[in-house]
Amino acid sequence: MAQVRNKQVILNDYVTGFPKESDMTIVDSTITLKIPEGSNDLVLLKNLYLSCDPYMRILMTKDTTAGLGALTPGSPMTGLGVSKVVESGDPEYKKDDLVWGMTKWEEYSLIPAAQILFKIEHTDVPLSYYTGILGMPGMTAYAGFFEVGSPKKGENVFVSAASGAVGQLVGQFAKLHGCYVVGSAGTKEKVDLLKNKFGYDEAFNYKEEQDLDAALKRYFPEGIDIYFENVGGKTLDAVLLNMRVHGRIPVCGMISQYNLAQPDGVTNLAHIIYKRIRIEGFVVFEYYHLYTKFLEFVLPLIREGRIVYVEDIAEGLENGPAALVGLFSGRNVGKQVLVVAHE
Repeated sequence: MAQVRNKQVILNDYVTGFPKESDMTIVDSTITLKIPEGSNDLVLLKNLYLSCDPYMRILMTKDTTAGLGALTPGSPMTGLGVSKVVESGDPEYKKDDLVWGMTKWEEYSLIPAAQILFKIEHTDVPLSYYTGILGMPGMTAYAGFFEVGSPKKGENVFVSAASGAVGQLVGQFAKLHGCYVVGSAGTKEKVDLLKNKFGYDEAFNYKEEQDLDAALKRYFPEGIDIYFENVGGKTLDAVLLNMRVHGRIPVCGMISQYNLAQPDGVTNLAHIIYKRIRIEGFVVFEYYHLYTKFLEFVLPLIREGRIVYVEDIAEGLENGPAALVGLFSGRNVGKQVLVVAHE
């Protein structure tokens, strides 16, 4: 049986502090494009598009308290991706099916069928969208905003990391729902995107604000009803001062904290009591049962051009480490996608 080259991105060792490109190595291995005899729960995939996501930083440490597991040093990075089935021992999948789910950072992966989340049925939209708007980030935005945030028309919504894979969608969903929406981001380019492409009512560069509390009072003189939390730290502290009574904070991520040995303290927690604020963390995999309903909601919006999605495309596995590390300095503009193969 023919063996083919299988380029891989390997995690060298557990990471402390900010991840570096040198924490990962590109290696050339080989793989036999055949499922081992009698393996009726394995699927052989050709990986097409890989998703670079902030949560992956949590997997690069020994600490498993987040409940996401941990990567194994010396093994390929793992993450969400869009793949094509080469061969399947599971009757659910057949050759040339397109799927998305957990895969490895390599050209070909042999994985348990249970790691596949969904078969891709709609191919009239870019396949890479299944790493973003039609994949985990899209579901995260949808579940976090609608299910956890419980929005009402006319409410005031603030989104941090607002131009990212999830944030750009939360803002657009909120506008479609009739809310007033403000986002924060870290560059002028991203602020312009928020206002001119994603339809945010207002946006600001948090790096240019000496006083986040004052900035929020400027944009939300009447306070914030929903804060979609992506960053944590000083932003969360300032937001608590500006929430309205019975405000909601869906907590999606805290990217400002993932690389710190000593996390930032939050000092304004008493406002949770004064304003009866509901703060709720959530993880997207508890909402995948809503995926069909989500597609029915979002696909027509994409096809009609009523929602837009910006991707930052990196070509080739060799550029994977830089693409992933760049998330933590805000280098990406929009959803960071790594292309392994176009077909």
